[in-house]
Amino acid sequence: MTSTSAPDGASGPASSDLIEALRRRLQSQTGRAVRVVETHISWVLLDGRHAWKIKKPVRLGFLDFAELETRRRYCFEELRLNRRLAPEIYEAVVAVRGSPQDPRLDVDDACDDDPPIEYALRMKQFAAGALLSEKIADGSVEASQIDRFARRIAAFHESAARAGPDSRHGSPEEIAATIAQLLDGLDAQLGAGRCAELRVWLDAQCRGLRSVFERRRVDGWIRECHGDLHLANVVVLDEQVTAFDCIEFDPALRWIDVQCDIAFLFMDLVAHERADLAYRFLDAWLQHSGDHAGVAVLRFYAVYRALVRTLVAAIRRTQGFDAGGADYLALAGRLARERAPRLLITHGLSGSGKSFVAQRLLERSGAIRLRSDVERKRLFGLRALERSAARIDGGIYGPEATRRTFGRLRELASGLLEAGWPVIVDATFLRAGERRAFADLARELGVPFSILHCHADPELLRQRVKAREAAADDPSEADLAVLERQLAGHDALDEVERAHAIDVDTGRPTDIDDIALRWTAASN
Repeated sequence: MTSTSAPDGASGPASSDLIEALRRRLQSQTGRAVRVVETHISWVLLDGRHAWKIKKPVRLGFLDFAELETRRRYCFEELRLNRRLAPEIYEAVVAVRGSPQDPRLDVDDACDDDPPIEYALRMKQFAAGALLSEKIADGSVEASQIDRFARRIAAFHESAARAGPDSRHGSPEEIAATIAQLLDGLDAQLGAGRCAELRVWLDAQCRGLRSVFERRRVDGWIRECHGDLHLANVVVLDEQVTAFDCIEFDPALRWIDVQCDIAFLFMDLVAHERADLAYRFLDAWLQHSGDHAGVAVLRFYAVYRALVRTLVAAIRRTQGFDAGGADYLALAGRLARERAPRLLITHGLSGSGKSFVAQRLLERSGAIRLRSDVERKRLFGLRALERSAARIDGGIYGPEATRRTFGRLRELASGLLEAGWPVIVDATFLRAGERRAFADLARELGVPFSILHCHADPELLRQRVKAREAAADDPSEADLAVLERQLAGHDALDEVERAHAIDVDTGRPTDIDDIALRWTAASN
């Protein structure tokens, strides 16, 4: 274990000697081997049942834990913040009393006359191999777990405290200052010039997105988030994915845009060669949050997050730790260069497998999806799985509601394409006029346009619609009566549209790689 001495002016005896004495004390008390895990800002003692986290008395460019009182305060802040997402893990703040040579953990808080020499955050210890980073490495993550986690994070963001209109958090000035501080830290660690191109790109983005940053601040998208949502701060407990270890030491790093929060996990999944899960997470989060407009800043924040991990790795190397793993600096450069806007709309009857194929395609190709069933309900204040008939008199499927829905889809698609993202619009598109509006949009923006034409035998369509209706786990409300009306009459693709179509018979095995290749090869 690398020794870390307290800096000049630091109070409190937190040191590797104290940690070793605590380790021996815990081992004697529990009768179990106690292991120490060290990071660049803390020690964690693992006794088999509990994890005891003690902050290092260090001063770094982004935090200052030099004073004992500061460490105490941030222990309580860490407890408060993490109980929002992981109350089952975070238990209490415990005083360390005695001496550095003979310390004791005052779990009952019964020694008021004996002043604390340090503080520890007591947490439940989870099993080895439970981190999402470890699950990703051994290939044991299930797609459904990612979906549930995305919904959970979206709900967390929805209920999180929001920055007031007079707050500086999320302002263009604060964002620019945060980026400048990060780049200066990288220059100090890596040498001036290593991030020169990215500095130019980030500076240009700060200027170009200034009005977007300000609008998002005013519109309430700056919230008290997790702040450090990378793979090693997410754990799988009893099949549920849970985030822990959020940012406590700097409010500016957690009072952030919700897009900045999810950008960390999105980026880290890409860094660990699971772009499929990155886009699956993003798709599920967007369906529940509805923040498609915010994707305009997602790439900027993903680059920022990759550089944060670059800096952390550099600091760890200077402290003697192994900093192997993903090349975050290279990833930052790649993300900054990625702009491949193109538009694909689906076409097919209910039960034809459009949404299933679109889901696989967005994971394979890396795209943002807009689902008409979800966005139609959102226009009427409904959740994705709510049944509209029980809430809205007259329903939400009349001509005017449909006109509004497709207008909204076109508006959102336009913004996403202008921000440089590939877009899939998942709807039946059974009317030629609806398809034409999106073909016109692609032409106006100068991006390739494709139609994913899904079809299957009518009897198979009926079976799928019946099964979906019985499961009640899909946003679509199309029943057999709707399907029969569609079968009786809809606008087939004309000759011009067929030239842009990718034909998929979903009654047969689907080659998603071939579909993805055909889409990405499409030209204007």
